[in-house]
Amino acid sequence: MQKSNDLQKIGIRLSAFYFFYYAIVGTFMPYWNLYLEFQQFSHFEIGLLSTIAVITRFFAPFIWGWLADLTGKRMLWIRIATFVEAVIWLTIFFIDKKFQSIAIIMLIFSFFQNAILAQFEGVTLFWLGDQHQTLYGKIRKWGSIGFIVGVFVIGAILDWIPITNLPILLLCISACAFLCSFSIAEPKQAPTAQRKLEPILPILKRPAVACFFLIEFFLLFSHAPFYSFYSNFLHEYQFSTTKTGLLWSMGVVAEIVMFAYATWFFRQFSWRSLVAICLVLTSMRWIIVGVFAEHFWIQLFAQWIHAFSFGLFHLIAMRMILQHFSAGQQGRGQALYSTMWGLGVALGSLLAGKYWDVLSGQWIFIIAGLMCLFGLVFIKALPNNKMA
Repeated sequence: MQKSNDLQKIGIRLSAFYFFYYAIVGTFMPYWNLYLEFQQFSHFEIGLLSTIAVITRFFAPFIWGWLADLTGKRMLWIRIATFVEAVIWLTIFFIDKKFQSIAIIMLIFSFFQNAILAQFEGVTLFWLGDQHQTLYGKIRKWGSIGFIVGVFVIGAILDWIPITNLPILLLCISACAFLCSFSIAEPKQAPTAQRKLEPILPILKRPAVACFFLIEFFLLFSHAPFYSFYSNFLHEYQFSTTKTGLLWSMGVVAEIVMFAYATWFFRQFSWRSLVAICLVLTSMRWIIVGVFAEHFWIQLFAQWIHAFSFGLFHLIAMRMILQHFSAGQQGRGQALYSTMWGLGVALGSLLAGKYWDVLSGQWIFIIAGLMCLFGLVFIKALPNNKMA
């Protein structure tokens, strides 16, 4: 009974941190470029600044994963990262709003922002232990709720106050995340400092692991037009900002539902079948987005597939990393998952942006759907046993 109560308490604290972390994301993603536009940055400069966050995702997770596995102090690094984030948003009021200054700000922010999630996922899984299959989704859904709150509440606030105050709002949320991090102790089950890190190359040579990360690359490669250009795509077809916001939010609602009911899928299907389902449905999603560009209700239906495109696949990834990577390798295992995410989205965004005007947004999404199916080439390497 005592163990159950302790687990419930730590579950609430983990949920709170997910909430504030994703509230930062939900505040930053929709409104930061609007802030830059108000500061008289050109669209070309805004595009360059936006790529910095993706670029740092190539190397930041591995640096932080190495530090976490080496020292065994995962929460310490998370506290440092959230503190620096808060300082960044305070600093912006004391610098000139020039391109070089904002670029440095974005580099530092994204370096620390990209460090947090991979390590906190490891902390959560260590704390949940053998209860992770039933509890992880219930806790992780609060991140999705935080994202929705960030989108809607901050959007409403910015209707009342100038967008120049956006850094103040980000400062407040980052400060909440920093304070919340002190309520979470280092997991007892996690390994302590290691003089010599366990190598992960032997793990990556396992066919199931290598093929899973290759599948992740193709899945996220196909997501790039959505993450980078979906709002612009909808604007081309005269969608209002209200409808655009609603479509973005429905995708997050869909992943919340998946986090709540994913255990049913794990009991019914094998690893191989579930990943295949994610790939096929994601392919259908992007093709539907491209073909039925003008139809709001069909776009809304496509957004619900986000439950499989991201929600279910993410849960599978967490289980895969926990199963194949030892306790001393978790930091780098989570970092590799995050890095492949960045690599897929960055390369896909680069190509989508280059050919958007040449092929049209509709064809970019259709091609993205077809590219996603390349992941099926590696599906046979995954185990065919059920996950639960």
